[in-house]
Amino acid sequence: MWIRSVSLWEHTPGLCQEAPTLDIYLPEERTCPISVVVFPGGGYANLAEYEGKGYAEFLNSHGIAAFVCNYRRNPHHFPLPLLDARRAVRYVRYHSEEFGICKDKVYVMGSSAGGHLAALTSTYYNTIDFEGLDEIDKESAKPNGQILCYPVIALLEEGIAHQGSGQNFLGSRHEELGDALTPYNIADSSTPPAFIWHTFDDPGVSVANSLRYAQRLHQMGVSTELHIYPHGQHGLGLATDVPHVQTWAQELLEWLATQN
Repeated sequence: MWIRSVSLWEHTPGLCQEAPTLDIYLPEERTCPISVVVFPGGGYANLAEYEGKGYAEFLNSHGIAAFVCNYRRNPHHFPLPLLDARRAVRYVRYHSEEFGICKDKVYVMGSSAGGHLAALTSTYYNTIDFEGLDEIDKESAKPNGQILCYPVIALLEEGIAHQGSGQNFLGSRHEELGDALTPYNIADSSTPPAFIWHTFDDPGVSVANSLRYAQRLHQMGVSTELHIYPHGQHGLGLATDVPHVQTWAQELLEWLATQN
């Protein structure tokens, strides 16, 4: 259940008045040591509540702690969304005793553009601006696992990339950085395990994003579970109105159980 919302920094870095926040959802009875930091989708322009609060409440109902990161978006560009995502992982680890969770079982979860942010948090390890400011930043920002729902992965590649997300994420540096910040170009053998799902005929974000990323993870020897459903619109969330697709949520719970 929702406990409270907190600011990720006392004084938000990045020459920005907008303060990113973390919504804390702790289950009444914790039955799983894994916790999940959730990045809602929205094309790096908005945040879809059903892919944030909706997922958090679902996870809570199965004894899993969840934390929804309200990260900065357009007109704020890279590195600020990634800075916020990394900070969220660090914040959860730093306060792990308070939250009653295991600091070495912090996963990230994202849908659509939020999936890109989750995958980037899992693959991009270079230092970025405004890190290393306090004790929280001494925690590792690398998650222990990644959960990707119909993710945007490519930012620039013609025919695969979701160009709108790329432009919102990178602004005027879209052409310069798009390929370098596409997770299937930078994943390596140290990338954390992944659970990925998509629909084959997704009209909003090409299924090739998930297929290419899963292929790269396979090449790198990274444990990956991939579910491709034949039909379904983009942005289904828990897909409660699509019986065949909604099975992904149970598959996720079973995958998380194997991670324990």
